[in-house]
Amino acid sequence: MSTEKEKMCAGERYDPADETLAGDRRRARAICQQMSQVDPHDAAALRRLLIELLGVETDAVINPPFHCDYGYNIELGTDAYFNVNCVVLDVARVVIGRNALFGPAVQIYTAMHPMTVAERRLGLEYGLPVDIGDDVWIGGNAVVCPGVSVGSGSVVGAGSVVTRNVPPGVFAAGNPCRVVRKL
Repeated sequence: MSTEKEKMCAGERYDPADETLAGDRRRARAICQQMSQVDPHDAAALRRLLIELLGVETDAVINPPFHCDYGYNIELGTDAYFNVNCVVLDVARVVIGRNALFGPAVQIYTAMHPMTVAERRLGLEYGLPVDIGDDVWIGGNAVVCPGVSVGSGSVVGAGSVVTRNVPPGVFAAGNPCRVVRKL
């Protein structure tokens, strides 16, 4: 039988109250809190904490405060950069390409809840992955919703709510986010 963590990582409905998952979230929150308390000039300490959070070596830069659910479901490409106050709800895989730039307060969501009241009352949730391509710039306060991809070389305008895929090489903006023009 699958564990709740295995179900979560497979995109199946799972129980977020599971003690293993709750412990993983506490661990991620503690590391994120430690990142916020590090001297901003101590890049080595921030990098060590980021590697501990993600579980892999990285040269990405995440400026605290930063918040995520687990950390281990986030894959950062070379030279990815997050400005302050970003949130990644990573119950499903979040893949971020090389040289991707995130403005302040960008939020990436993978968590989903059932649409019917009866199903929501069961307390189960699931996730849909998010894929951000290489050389993408997402402006401040943008929200990327579950199951969305942003194609390489695209720019998402500040304050946008990305509810559907953005193709490569475009400027997209708005709520809901729509392609404005090709780049």
